[in-house]
Amino acid sequence: MQELYGLLSQLGGWNWVIIALLLLSLETVLPGVHFLWFGLAAFIIGIVTISLGAVGPEYAEAFVWQFQLISFALVSMVTVFFVRRYASVNGAASTDAPSLNVRAEQYVGRVTTVAVAIQGGRGKVKIGDSLWQAEGADAPEGTRVRVTGVNGTVLVVSPE
Repeated sequence: MQELYGLLSQLGGWNWVIIALLLLSLETVLPGVHFLWFGLAAFIIGIVTISLGAVGPEYAEAFVWQFQLISFALVSMVTVFFVRRYASVNGAASTDAPSLNVRAEQYVGRVTTVAVAIQGGRGKVKIGDSLWQAEGADAPEGTRVRVTGVNGTVLVVSPE
C-alpha cells in the first residue's frame, strides 16, 4: 500500500499526458468511443498541472495527487455528459433520407401492379424486378395499386 501512495504522490503533469496518450491509443485499437473522453480529461489535467508548475512551485504543490484524481473524475464526467447532450440519440447522424436503409419504406406512395392476385388480404406486387409480399383489399392480377404503408417487410396497398 505504501508503494501505491509513493507512486501517486509523484503524479505530475507529464504523467497525466502519458496517461492521456495511452488512453487515446486504446481508443484507436478498441472499438467504440469509450477511452476518448477519459484521454481528453487526462490531457486537460496534465496541461493544468504543468501550467500550475510554470506559474509557481507553490501552486503545483497545492495541486496534490488527491485533487488531481478528483479533478480527473470531474472533468471526465463533464466531457462524457457534454458529448451525450450534443450527440444524437441513437448515435446516428441525422439525415434527409431517414428511410435510406429501410427499403420497403422507400416504396410508400409508389403505384405498382399486382403480380399475384391479392386474395384474403394477401398477395404479391411487382416493383422493379422484385416481387414483394402485399396486403390489402382483394385485387386480381394486373390491377394497379398504390403502396400506402409498410408492415415489417410486407407492403400495404390500396386500389389506385
